[in-house]
Amino acid sequence: MKTTRVYPRVEVDTASVPAIGQAGGVLLTETIAATGLGAELSVALSPWRKPLAVHDPAKVITDLALCLALGGDTLSDVALLRAEPDLYGPVASDPTVSRTIDALATDAPAALRAIDTARAAARKAAWALAGQHSPDHEISAKSPLIIDVDATLVTSHSDKERAGATFKRGYGFHPLCAFLDHGHEGSGEPLALMLRAGNAGSNTAADHITVIKDALRQLPGYRRGTRPGRKVLIRTDGAGCTHDVIEWMTGHRLSYSVGFTLPANTPELLAVIPDHVWTPAYDAHDQIRDGAWVAELTDLLDLTGWPAGMRVIARKERPHPGAQLRITDIDGHRITAFATNTRPGGPGTQLADLELRHRRRARCEDRIRTAKDTGLRALPLDDFAQNQIWLAIVALAAELTAWMQLLALTDVEARRWEPKRLRLRIFTIPATIARHARRTVLHLASTAPWAHLAVHGITRLRRLPAPG
Repeated sequence: MKTTRVYPRVEVDTASVPAIGQAGGVLLTETIAATGLGAELSVALSPWRKPLAVHDPAKVITDLALCLALGGDTLSDVALLRAEPDLYGPVASDPTVSRTIDALATDAPAALRAIDTARAAARKAAWALAGQHSPDHEISAKSPLIIDVDATLVTSHSDKERAGATFKRGYGFHPLCAFLDHGHEGSGEPLALMLRAGNAGSNTAADHITVIKDALRQLPGYRRGTRPGRKVLIRTDGAGCTHDVIEWMTGHRLSYSVGFTLPANTPELLAVIPDHVWTPAYDAHDQIRDGAWVAELTDLLDLTGWPAGMRVIARKERPHPGAQLRITDIDGHRITAFATNTRPGGPGTQLADLELRHRRRARCEDRIRTAKDTGLRALPLDDFAQNQIWLAIVALAAELTAWMQLLALTDVEARRWEPKRLRLRIFTIPATIARHARRTVLHLASTAPWAHLAVHGITRLRRLPAPG
C-alpha cells in the first residue's frame, strides 16, 4: 500500500501522567545546591522578603534564572517550571513574579549589589569545588586569568525607558559586558553585565572602568583595597584603548591586551621595517599561518602620554579570498594592531604568542551570542531598573550553565556545548516520576541518546562536598 505520510499518525489528548518535560534541568538545580547559590541569594535578598510571604525572592530569582537557562525569554515562561513541582518545587505565580521584580527594581542599586554578592560567593564555591579544573588554577603573570570586555546591541521593538537610537541605526540598548574566558577546554562565564542606553558611546572610559571594577569584584581572590596584579589580563577591542582606561589598568597593575588604532603615517612606518623582522603569525591551532606576520612597532611610534611599559604589535596578513580591500589596507595587506604591557621573555611571550592571545578575544563574541540565547536577546520589561534586574538574572542563568559544565561535565565533550545544544540533548530528556518508600525517583528515558551523560553529571554533582 502507498502512503502519503512520512511520520506515524497518533491519537492526541491530554491526561494526568507522571511525565517530566525538562528532566535534564535537574543538573542545574543540583548545581545551585552544590554551589550554595540558593542559600547565598536568600541571605542577600532577605531585606526584600515581606513578613508572612510565601515565596522567597531568592527562589523567584533562581526560578527565573533556571527558566532562561532552559530556553525561556519572558517572565511568564516560568510556567514551564511551575508545571513540574516534583523537580522544581513550588514556583510563584506570574503576578508574584512581577511584583518581586518591581520590588527589587524600586531600589535597583542595592538589589544588584545583593545579587552580585551572592554570585561572587557561589562562584568562589564553584571554583573551589572544581579544583585543578578551576579557571584560576595555577594562574601567573605569564598565564593570567583573562577577562574579555565588549559591548553589544540589544534591539527593542517598543518604546522602553532609555531605549534609543544606536550607532548602527537601530533602536534599543547598548550593554557593556565582561566575560571570564575558560580557554579552549571550556566556555566562559559572565562577570559583569552593564545595561546602558542605546546611544551610549562605544569607547566611554568611565563605563569600561566601572565594568572592569565590577568584574574584578566577582573573582574569588578579590579583596577590597588590593590590586589584582599581572595575574589578571583585561582583553578588549579598540573601544577600550583610551588613555583613561589604560592608565587606570596600569595603576592597578593589571595586564592588558587592547586593540590599538594606528596613526595616519602607518604606511611610512611599515616601510622601514625589514622583511626579516616580520615573524610568522599563528593560526587558531598554534600552527604557523601562511600569509600572516607580526612585528613590534613600539619604537617607531610616538607614545607620549601613554603609560610606560606599553608595547604596540602589528599584524600583517593577506585578506581571505574574496574579501573586499579596505581603505586602511596597505599594499594588499590587512593591517591591525594591539597594545599590551606584557614584557618580553619567557614562554608564551613571543610576538606570535601575544598576537594569538589577543586574537582569541573573539571568544567574547561567542559568549555574548550564547548570552543572547539565554535571555539577553530582548529586554522584556518597560522600566530601565526592571531591565537591570533582568540582566542580572541573565548573568545568573549563564553562570549556572557554565558552573554546571565545569563541575558536572568536566572531562567530556559536553563541557563546551553551547546552550542550544545542551537544551536539545540534555535539558529536554524525557522522564517519568515514581514514588516508592517515601522516595521520589526520576526515571530518565533509557532511549534518550545522552541520558547516560545526564546521570554521569548528576552523580558527580551529588558527590561534591556540601557548601559551607
